[in-house]
Amino acid sequence: MPVYEYRALDKKGKKTKGIIDAESEVQARLKLRSGGQFPVSISESRNSSVVGKQGRQVHLFSRVKPEDVSVMTRQLATLMGAGIPLVQALSSLVDQTGNSQLKKIIAEIKEQVNEGSSLTNALEEHPKLFSSIYINMVRAGEASGSLDVVLDKLADFGEKQETLRGKLRAALVYPIFMAFIGTGILFVLITYIVPNITQVFDEMDKVLPLPTLFLIGLSDFLKNYWWLASIVLCLIVFGVKRFVETPYGHRLLDFMKLKAPVLGPVTQKIIFARFASTLASLLGSGVELITAMTIMRAIVNNVHIAEVIDEAMLQIRKGKNMSDSLALSPWFPPMFVQMIAIGEQSGELEGMLGKVAKAYEREVETAVMGMTSLIEPIMIVAMGAAVGFVVLSILLPIFEMNQMVG
Repeated sequence: MPVYEYRALDKKGKKTKGIIDAESEVQARLKLRSGGQFPVSISESRNSSVVGKQGRQVHLFSRVKPEDVSVMTRQLATLMGAGIPLVQALSSLVDQTGNSQLKKIIAEIKEQVNEGSSLTNALEEHPKLFSSIYINMVRAGEASGSLDVVLDKLADFGEKQETLRGKLRAALVYPIFMAFIGTGILFVLITYIVPNITQVFDEMDKVLPLPTLFLIGLSDFLKNYWWLASIVLCLIVFGVKRFVETPYGHRLLDFMKLKAPVLGPVTQKIIFARFASTLASLLGSGVELITAMTIMRAIVNNVHIAEVIDEAMLQIRKGKNMSDSLALSPWFPPMFVQMIAIGEQSGELEGMLGKVAKAYEREVETAVMGMTSLIEPIMIVAMGAAVGFVVLSILLPIFEMNQMVG
């Protein structure tokens, strides 16, 4: 449905502006008049957008970030917790939301709810913005009559996830930046500086040491055929990407993520923290265990962990405990399984999952700090070894010349 931006006057003559969705401009004017507003100007919103496959507008420069959704959710929970009706709360969000794309989406949701649709159905129209976790938790909140509580939990959950992602990004920015800088310096050194230094060796009627020959050959190749090296590198990246998209390649990549020497333990802890936190939020919002596990399978993003979840769901349907199935998995640690078993036996599975999530979130922070502190010296040693090889390759012939003179 098209979205229109309007300027209008209310019954007291006060100027107002906003957005409204309608089938046509005429329908938009009728909607405004029925709401006690008299449109002065109205135009279809097309700013920074192109038309997508489904006829929807895809905005290029007004992207909605996950933190924007978390803020919106928190504000909606606060308004509804204060006893404000849903449609009125959504109207308030439209007025105070700064992101133009999110403002339009909230306006569409408000109009659908105002026309009798449930909030869940309205959110399902925007699957790229609202995840299956978000939609199912809202559905459970509407069914139980505790939508404000569920929205508050959703805001907490979204903020925790963004905090974790932010810490990971911040921890990896410096190593990645240094890797690019170091690679660029080595490329310039080998391609442009080394040839000027090694020109004197061409005049020597003497067999050069193997490291020197290798360095000169590498320098000549990069200087004359850098474009070929770039093409080969791109083909390798493309080939690896296509391989990873195959079922076997995807399975192998997921296995390597879990078993890699440095990244593997961190990846596992991230998965366990997300598993426990998400499942606790879903169960606390009234979502049934099987439904919650099905959602977990879709978002776990690892085929090996997804297979464990499939087996756990099968055991739960047979009347068995989830912990019994997880205990047979080589991926879930004993402490994780034991705490879930205690939660199932005591009837406090949600609370125990929350404790597990907090424990693993702390471990993730410690592991990320340890990983970055390990990556930095490894990069320094690697850069030192590369520069040392270049220096040694240049100095070896000079040492041999000095010995001949002596």
